[in-house]
Amino acid sequence: MLQGVGRKEWRRRAEQFLRQVGLREFAHKHPHELSGGMQQRAAIARALCLGSEVMLMDEPFAALDAQTRDLMQAELLQIWERTEKTVLFVTHSIEEAAYLSDRVVVMTARPGRTKNVLKIQLPRPRDYEMRLTPEFNEIKLRIWEVLKEELTSRG
Repeated sequence: MLQGVGRKEWRRRAEQFLRQVGLREFAHKHPHELSGGMQQRAAIARALCLGSEVMLMDEPFAALDAQTRDLMQAELLQIWERTEKTVLFVTHSIEEAAYLSDRVVVMTARPGRTKNVLKIQLPRPRDYEMRLTPEFNEIKLRIWEVLKEELTSRG
């Protein structure tokens, strides 16, 4: 028994979340047998299975190719819409931050402190085509201006 939950319930939860991330048929595979995108989806399923209200994702898509990263971002948005979990997502990608977030927190270099918090007021649900809009490009520019100020002030 783990966290007061029996083995049958853990199995049921695991199957539910593997199905949600499209990995049900890969439930018995080892991590090294999965692609990078599948490994990321398995990690998301694991986090959802644990039931915490907050998911911390530290650059989870950084090592993926561009197309897989785009697919994983869309998958994460769909999971968020279904679960409404709070996701704290760390990224160095301005576009990724703007696309996935309701708020973008720009940090200072050293020491790491909050420099600015930008509200992202884009409609949901979000889709890939939204990235082509003038509103999306304005948001990316606002984030870049805050980052550029931080980068150039370091000397």
